[in-house]
Amino acid sequence: MTNSQKNRTTDYRRIVAKCGTNLLTAGSDQLDMQVMAALVGQFARLHKQGLDVVIVTSGAIAAGRHRLGLSGDRREMPLRQVLAAVGQSHLMQAYDELFTWHDITVAQTLLTRRDLSDRQGYLNARNTLLNLLDLRVVPIVNENDVVAIEEIAGANIGDNDNLSALVANLVDADLLVLLSDVDGLYNADPRADPAALLISHVDRIDEEIERYAGGAGSGRGVGGMVTKVQAARLATAGGADVVIANGHTTDVVSRIIQGDPVGTLFPAAVDKLESRKRWMRTGLSLKGSLVVDVGAAEALANTSCSLLPAGIMEVRGSFDRGDAIEILIDKTSQTLAYGIANYSSVDLAAIRGIRSDRIEEKLGYQYGGEAVHRDNLVLL
Repeated sequence: MTNSQKNRTTDYRRIVAKCGTNLLTAGSDQLDMQVMAALVGQFARLHKQGLDVVIVTSGAIAAGRHRLGLSGDRREMPLRQVLAAVGQSHLMQAYDELFTWHDITVAQTLLTRRDLSDRQGYLNARNTLLNLLDLRVVPIVNENDVVAIEEIAGANIGDNDNLSALVANLVDADLLVLLSDVDGLYNADPRADPAALLISHVDRIDEEIERYAGGAGSGRGVGGMVTKVQAARLATAGGADVVIANGHTTDVVSRIIQGDPVGTLFPAAVDKLESRKRWMRTGLSLKGSLVVDVGAAEALANTSCSLLPAGIMEVRGSFDRGDAIEILIDKTSQTLAYGIANYSSVDLAAIRGIRSDRIEEKLGYQYGGEAVHRDNLVLL
């Protein structure tokens, strides 16, 4: 982590931009059309330059609350789902009208955690979004709050920050821009500490960075800096740069694309991952876990080897062959990787700790010597 100004990559072709509730309402109790028009103008310019643009938006609940004339005191779940149902059409109408001024077509895309946790659902969502982009349509993505109570209850997917990271992985984005009403990540809460410093560049998300992220957000939004850092971790692990910036800053998106040192940059941690590994990396469909010994953990982390039964100490949960699982390090229970199981939990419980050449002797059959093949494993 450093505050020095580094040259930023500007060769971005596909952008995902997340617009938070506090940004779109400008801290009020309704959508601020002036703010939205300024943002849409920037997205439209990028679109006309030939870039692909996907927008992940919040604001449906705030819009519904305003349309129904309700105060912000009532927050029970059924009402919030009603507010989302009322507000979603108003929110989309605003985007549609603003983009129409620029002769650009938009498409409403509602997703749920369930859509993305299933491999087939993940691929269907990916194909739809990619086909929209091929047709030069701007997808407007939101979580389907009417049926997905996880989002408005504050659980993962969580807050549209994490949703935007999942979408960035879905469409192989080069850049994810998280726009809110804060300038970026600080080393202290700037609202409470006037000496707080903006961190312009984060090479690695470690415990110090997580501590800087602090608590949850405030105001009408659901997410805070914690969820933005979580989203940055997920998106950078999939091969996208991430910038957290203030959406009220003049031409903020255009300046980021040009490489200006705006906000906080989290550069991509890896090259682009293939689609299957991107899906695994989301961790949305984990069925169980394997606890491995330290030797196996070191081998997985430092070489290109597969996970063999000999390194497995414990099998947790119930899963079938082909299910996504979590690989944990013994004693610390730290998550090392996600992978696709080559054997069921019952089989792995029977063969854990033994050499691969004894698998058929133990089970009466074998699907190969690996518990998780390297090609079906992604390190975190």
